[in-house]
Amino acid sequence: MHRFAKPFVYSLLLLTAACGSKSEPRSAQSGGSPEVSAPAAAVPQAPNSAETTPTAVEVKLEGTVYGGGVDLAQSVAVSDLLANPDLYAGQSVRIEGVVSGVCPKRGCWIDIAGNQPGQQVRFKVRDGVMVFPMAENGKYAVAQGVVRKMPMTLEESKNYAAYQAREYGADMDPAKITEPITLVRLDGTGAVIRSQP
Repeated sequence: MHRFAKPFVYSLLLLTAACGSKSEPRSAQSGGSPEVSAPAAAVPQAPNSAETTPTAVEVKLEGTVYGGGVDLAQSVAVSDLLANPDLYAGQSVRIEGVVSGVCPKRGCWIDIAGNQPGQQVRFKVRDGVMVFPMAENGKYAVAQGVVRKMPMTLEESKNYAAYQAREYGADMDPAKITEPITLVRLDGTGAVIRSQP
């Protein structure tokens, strides 16, 4: 992998196309799940599923509830999710962190920051299913959804970067993209947002 690819992919995680735009990867537009290849040998294997599978229990979280709320008892660290997306692809997980961005168009996504600089995961819902007001930016979110890994072709990667730069002022130059990128996001089912962790 190109020496710039990994940091570039991570920085793009927070910038997935908003509100079902044409610049979103084809698999994200159609609602279909992209194919995910088996984890490579270099990717660590998940521990015993009994140890890692979050349990659906009655979870009482204070704050504003969106969608179905949160019923998973354990969170996956954003850093773990970004480091090993193949281990979580297709699984329902819970993440938490500070809301570092809100969709300015229809409120259909929030970005949730990890504890490392530049780490973020987009929590995306279909337009109108949940609407996140801009006032939620900077608050603390606990969110649950299905992990989606979306590989793009080189052409799609360049188009995506151009869209992000044009629509959101992202510091992304399509001419500097030399390898296809992969986006990782959480297709949201519910969240709870509050002022403090």
